[in-house]
Amino acid sequence: MKNLTGGQAVVRSLINSGVKQLYGLPGVQNDWLYNALYDYQDEIKVIHTRHEQGAGYMALGHYLATGERSVYNIVPGPGFLNSCGALSTIWGLNAKTMCLVGQIPQKVQGKGYGVLHEIPDQMGILKSLTKWAQKIDSPSNAPGVIAEAFSQLESGRPRPVGVEVSMDVLSSSGDVDFDGFKIESRMPLISEENLDNAIELIKSAKNPLVFVAGGAMHASKEVLAFVEHIQAPVFAYRTGKGIVPSSHYLSYPVPAAHMLWKDCDLCIAIGSHARMPLMKWGKGNDLKFLSINVDADAHDRMHKSTVKITADSKQALEAINSRMLSEVDRRDSREEEMKSFAKAWQEQTAYLEPQSTYLNLIREELPEDGIFVDELTQVGFASRIAWNTDLPRTYLCTGHMGTLGWGFQTALGAKAARPDATVISVAGDGGFMFGVQELATAVQHKLGVIVLLFNNNLFGNVRSMQENLYDNRVIATDLHNPDFVKMAHAFGANSTRVNDMDGLRKAIRDAKGETLPTVIEIPVGNDWPSTNRFKALPKLR
Repeated sequence: MKNLTGGQAVVRSLINSGVKQLYGLPGVQNDWLYNALYDYQDEIKVIHTRHEQGAGYMALGHYLATGERSVYNIVPGPGFLNSCGALSTIWGLNAKTMCLVGQIPQKVQGKGYGVLHEIPDQMGILKSLTKWAQKIDSPSNAPGVIAEAFSQLESGRPRPVGVEVSMDVLSSSGDVDFDGFKIESRMPLISEENLDNAIELIKSAKNPLVFVAGGAMHASKEVLAFVEHIQAPVFAYRTGKGIVPSSHYLSYPVPAAHMLWKDCDLCIAIGSHARMPLMKWGKGNDLKFLSINVDADAHDRMHKSTVKITADSKQALEAINSRMLSEVDRRDSREEEMKSFAKAWQEQTAYLEPQSTYLNLIREELPEDGIFVDELTQVGFASRIAWNTDLPRTYLCTGHMGTLGWGFQTALGAKAARPDATVISVAGDGGFMFGVQELATAVQHKLGVIVLLFNNNLFGNVRSMQENLYDNRVIATDLHNPDFVKMAHAFGANSTRVNDMDGLRKAIRDAKGETLPTVIEIPVGNDWPSTNRFKALPKLR
């Protein structure tokens, strides 16, 4: 039992939870939290950003690059709302991230007095963007709330959580007890009956196809063992790249499955809802669907499942793989067949130029364990199809949320969490300016992210649609940009402009190992081929 301020109780609870790094911005409502962070700075580091969205995105990057729980902190009201774009992306990516938000004093909440940073029903907004949210109402209450928040992150589907703490709670003192502080993982038990049914489905399938996404990111070893045993090709959504190495003969991006879908008799989704094939390509009456998902509500969202296993994907596959060793014959290798399939797929995607040439160069220069951060720009769009990686958590993307401007800021969090890794962020000029102020953060905290900035002085993707889909109704897509090289230098970052592939290769090599960020500007036109072709694939049956 210790007498602590509320701020100290919160910070000690974070430390007890294994948190070593927090992303955030100080402000008057959080003064006593940052006083405590000062007191305990030998045990927990603060990386302060220049905007609240940066704090959220950096916490997201930390999680995506490591799988570790992450925390970001902001002041209430406008500070919290500034971070909500990041929080919605955290929600969409099922990240284990805590939003720790301040609040005005308890006695004036809900009164409408116009207190600094007061907004109506902040907790209601927080709850709508998290799986669980709760207030800390006293210093003694802090350990229990923080422990439960992290337990929620480790239980069921890993959505973000929210914790709100008022400034008067942070400044008050009280006896705080950490005895019994414990983070628990509460996962659903696997149904033996459903497991039996799943084994029977697998036995009887002649042409199974496997789909994986972020929900299987921590089950790479188990997924690989599973698909190798049944010799089923596995198709990764962009959130699942690297679960099975791209170099493996069974591994492909999801659009490639379109060529095999008409013969598929068993669709197996692991940590995924298999939206593209089940919703867009058509389904025969004889198609069976095996859904392995920790979220019981997700099984039948796209298509009614034949068999559903509600469990963590790693635990479920451990059980399935164990059963298959004695009950399901290992199928003959399809390596030669799949090599022919791979060649056909490469021919289908050959039109992705010059994006693929850029991506191939980046892949050659990025170490195997380096991190590539996608963005809503043409090279980023192409990377969802054409980028190859053999390791999980080395390709970071926004998933379905498609949050423009997320990339550079998220890359900073990845670099902060994995300082020894080379981190490359691709960006367009439009998206990069959403978070350009975080160059100051990168310089101050020595986060040597490499930014490949493709500049066409346009919101290029929107412009292309205006020209090609809407009879040249061009509006609000021309951009006035600064001189990016001079601007980056003004922040104290490294920067250069390149005009050819040899120059780009040299610039990347020069930037690797730098402690300061490097912005490499690449002037481009707006005549690149569209990378959205596979969104319009026809139904097969």
